[in-house]
Amino acid sequence: MKLFQILCLIFCVALFNCQDNKKEREGELIEKPTQYITVLGIAQDAGFPQINCNKDCCKAFYNEKESKKLISCLGLVDLKTSKKWLFDATPDIAVQTQLLKENHIDNHKVIDGVFLTHAHVGHYTGLMYFGREALGGNDIPVYAMPKMKAFLENNGPWSQLVSLNNIDLKPLKNDSTLVLNSELKVTPFLVPHRDEYSETVGYKIEGQNKSALFIPDIDKWHVWKRDIIEEVKKVNYAFLDASFFRDGELDRDMSKIPHPFTAETTTLFENESKETKNKIHFIHFNHTNPTLKDNHRLKDSIQNLGFRFAKEGAIYGL
Repeated sequence: MKLFQILCLIFCVALFNCQDNKKEREGELIEKPTQYITVLGIAQDAGFPQINCNKDCCKAFYNEKESKKLISCLGLVDLKTSKKWLFDATPDIAVQTQLLKENHIDNHKVIDGVFLTHAHVGHYTGLMYFGREALGGNDIPVYAMPKMKAFLENNGPWSQLVSLNNIDLKPLKNDSTLVLNSELKVTPFLVPHRDEYSETVGYKIEGQNKSALFIPDIDKWHVWKRDIIEEVKKVNYAFLDASFFRDGELDRDMSKIPHPFTAETTTLFENESKETKNKIHFIHFNHTNPTLKDNHRLKDSIQNLGFRFAKEGAIYGL
């Protein structure tokens, strides 16, 4: 009888530890924290599958071997104050706001605010759905840097969103922290990128206990004035640009569309601790990047090194 009781106790302890470990694995939390980031998309601006792509990567979708991937976007949720925000307004915004509503919080608002990174197609054009032809929004807060704000104010059709009060543009300043409430803060910071129409920023998102970086677009780590290794060490999560896996991935001059190759980032961090590598969650994958796939040997090998990949629906407590 005593042996049976001991075995039961061992089983219960093991089960408890297993549940605790599962709670701690990012993106697989059983109980939602009161404030958190959720991944609403992982693909590069043109999404997956990409238009007019006849390569094997996109054929995999049409052959039902791969699922559609929404465009890179984060949601910030605060269950305490019943508010939710988007980081970037993608062409998939209708689906992404619905996911927030159904899976996270329905506060009778489509969104409480949108933080824009820059004026490239996958990062701001979702604003069009706030306009007259769609939602007909009413003063939806849109946070933007000076050039981004001016671009929206002075160029149609975006200027109509402003004149009809569909959106309410809120100015941001480089390295100036915006306090959302007593426990949530957002800080934009400039990063080098192809700034044809606006500057480009990443964001630091801070909660009561944890913080995150969101840098979906940057030219190369070495041209940034900051040290990406040190910046990653300061936070708990780092959602980093992984548009392309390696050079030669496209049939065109990739130096004209610079991004940190995934292979470059992993090499840069190869001598860092596993704890530091675990903080990195790759995001913003081009359709040609093999690690966009749900399963791939290259993805497995990188995860074995300690790096992680952002996954749609994953939750990261703050």
